[in-house]
Amino acid sequence: PTFKGLLFAKKLQEAGNDVEVITGFPNYPDGKIYAGYKIKLYSKEVVDGVTVHRVPLYPSHDRSALKRVLNYVSFFLSSFFCGICKVRKPDVIYAYHPPLTTALSAVFISKVRRSPYIVDIQDLWPDTLAATGMFKNPRLLGIVHWFCKLVYRNASKVVVLSPGFKKMLVQRGVEEAKIRVIMNWCDEDALTKPLSCEHKLPSNQRLNVVFAGNLGNAQGLPSIIAAAKILADQSVAANIVFVGDGIAKAEAESSVKGGGLDNVFFVPRIPMAQIGTLLMAADILLVHLKGDPLFSITIPSRTQAYMAIGKPIIMGVDGDAADVVQQADCGIA
Repeated sequence: PTFKGLLFAKKLQEAGNDVEVITGFPNYPDGKIYAGYKIKLYSKEVVDGVTVHRVPLYPSHDRSALKRVLNYVSFFLSSFFCGICKVRKPDVIYAYHPPLTTALSAVFISKVRRSPYIVDIQDLWPDTLAATGMFKNPRLLGIVHWFCKLVYRNASKVVVLSPGFKKMLVQRGVEEAKIRVIMNWCDEDALTKPLSCEHKLPSNQRLNVVFAGNLGNAQGLPSIIAAAKILADQSVAANIVFVGDGIAKAEAESSVKGGGLDNVFFVPRIPMAQIGTLLMAADILLVHLKGDPLFSITIPSRTQAYMAIGKPIIMGVDGDAADVVQQADCGIA
């Protein structure tokens, strides 16, 4: 479901580094363990030359805040013990955030192994938790904010995906010199030379507007479906096609069925190696997030994937993401 992990590890290895990965048993985005895996106390495998240590966690990605906390905390504990017992002493630890507990694990492994760590921030916490409605308790959000400051303070470097993220962290007291803006990229080879895909886009003589990726609360699916209704009411010959899965998908499907819309389609989650086939078959590619100040300073990673495909983009996000599309003259915001 996400390209960055393995691709990034392989590129680091190609550059002459030895890379070991600590991760869980694959279960994202629906919280179900992938076929061919089962949760164990520990498992080690080699994927494309990269050593992967798998540790147990509580698999959950639904709307339950308690289950999500169990998911985060279980991985924090198991990854910490793996980091001090199973991997070689690292020269550098790289933590991919979210969730925050991944970076917290890096903090404690760093202390024990006396190795510096870098944290790569893909979501600002606790802002994202509040914006998506996952957690609303001010006291709990305050605790999360305190742990975030702990992570930033002890990190050797902090990587962010947009200028807006950097500005926000500087305002929160993070030392500007340790922050680096490194925008996300995409696996161009996988996208532009994809494997054949069993799923096809609708062939009903309408434009196909494709939204591919996680279908969660942050993506604002109700607004997209409302737009589809406007298209239908005005007899515009266009389909909205969702490709992927997530906690907001079932509700979206119910809304489409209840509204009797015949211009909205759902394609199940498909492997990254096949997604390029559908993206290249699209007429227009859609990026969308809920209206929230936080999302004005983020750049959804699907933006770079869409740009690599070379189809026109509708950017339903303002701020940094809109700037990227407008500066490249590759769509409308």
